[in-house]
Amino acid sequence: MTEHDARGAGTRADPWCLKTPSGSSEYQMYRDETANPPALVCVVGKTELRYHLRCIEDLHAMLAAHGDWMLLGSADEQKPAAEGTVEAWGRSPDNPVGGWYGLKKGLRGRFGMYLPPLLEALGLAEVEHNARNNRMRAL
Repeated sequence: MTEHDARGAGTRADPWCLKTPSGSSEYQMYRDETANPPALVCVVGKTELRYHLRCIEDLHAMLAAHGDWMLLGSADEQKPAAEGTVEAWGRSPDNPVGGWYGLKKGLRGRFGMYLPPLLEALGLAEVEHNARNNRMRAL
């Protein structure tokens, strides 16, 4: 298991334990299929972010169709996302949910920070682990 493999089963009782792409912060994620809509819960310290659960498959499909590396471009909800990044796609009216994958107003950003390590740990993507400007691509 490398430092970027997920430990855990992805449940509330046994969440995935992940690190941000730069390796600077740890966080946990788990599936909550009972939520409406079903959610991917991301716990960073005392903060809880929620994304549409379908984002895992949707992001992988988009990256596979893209066929090349894509910048992550992580940004808070209040900041604009750089065009052509994973973050911009995660809030685009052209994505499969027609807008934000984030479900909690005020905490809908950081899609490009927290989703890539999960896709990497699940064997769906390759993610760079530099201090800044990381990219990902589908496997």
